[in-house]
Amino acid sequence: MHPNPIYRSSERDACLEFAREVGFGVLAISVAEAAPLISHVPFVVTESGDVEMHLVRSNPITRAAGGPVAARLAVQGPHGYVSPDWYGMEHQVPTWNYVAVHLTGVLEPLPDEALRGALDRLSDVFETRLQPKPVWTSDKMPEEAMARLMRMIRPYRLRVEAAEGTWKLAQNKPEAARLGAAEGLAASGIGAEVQSLAALMRDWREV
Repeated sequence: MHPNPIYRSSERDACLEFAREVGFGVLAISVAEAAPLISHVPFVVTESGDVEMHLVRSNPITRAAGGPVAARLAVQGPHGYVSPDWYGMEHQVPTWNYVAVHLTGVLEPLPDEALRGALDRLSDVFETRLQPKPVWTSDKMPEEAMARLMRMIRPYRLRVEAAEGTWKLAQNKPEAARLGAAEGLAASGIGAEVQSLAALMRDWREV
């Protein structure tokens, strides 16, 4: 998280809503005298504010997390380079604007019986976003094939104890400078991600 408090938020609902919308992040746990173990995972934020996910049984985190372990899930939003020329102000320097949320808590394995429901909830979240395409459901899979695939993965829950977010969107600049930087990003032609970042900068409000 960025150390400057002007960019930071520990407002739990805002952080969880951002994570829920993205639905993909980097899970990390510490291992004694070794580099942290990291895995890129899709996930669902539950109504209670916990996180459901699954990991392949061969994943090093699965082997290390046979019981509850401290963990952090980093969720990255849009990001991009900001040229000082776009502010319309003197004596500015380049920077990188971005949005990110860290969810910290305890990662714990769930019983195998919880896996099917967790998988169905995960696919339903993202399939629903594809409507009007008909929603794919796991009952379209032959039971034997589904059972074979599920034997390869294990369900997990991250009990979220802390939620912190960074919204670095030039809110430390005068409004005209922030909007100028947003327009510069939008016109840069770098890609869809900077368009999303520019939209957040235009519509910035304290979270």
